[in-house]
Amino acid sequence: MKKIMIISFLLMASHAMMAQTAEADKLLGVWTVEDGSARVKIEKIGSKYFGKTIWMKEPNDENGKPKVDVNNPDPNLRNQPRIGLRIMKDFEYEGKGIFKGGNIYDPKKGKTYCGKITMKDDDHLDLRGSICNFGMLGRTSSWTRYKE
Repeated sequence: MKKIMIISFLLMASHAMMAQTAEADKLLGVWTVEDGSARVKIEKIGSKYFGKTIWMKEPNDENGKPKVDVNNPDPNLRNQPRIGLRIMKDFEYEGKGIFKGGNIYDPKKGKTYCGKITMKDDDHLDLRGSICNFGMLGRTSSWTRYKE
């Protein structure tokens, strides 16, 4: 009887875990940022979620060359292309459509912020970037899922 109870518990726990993983993985895909200037592909590495810029409305600078991360605080990284740049990292699913614990990098300012993602539905999310440890000081951007 004890073995049956343990097996039943393990089956229920694995089913709940699979359901939570499926819910979290709704974040995966390509998203258009609020002003339409870029698209970000969100991927899963291990159990965490990461995002990189894969398209920009204006990918080239005034000289016609691909834009690079000129505002990066690390001078050694200022020549990396903006397309392909990882701007979101280490987000973990908390449940109920909320992802926390990650960072958001703003290449326009060269600043990194603490982040929170809230899935509104399958095709809309809010991304909040705030000064770490000062959650009230920040900004929220609404993104939509890109559909070809």
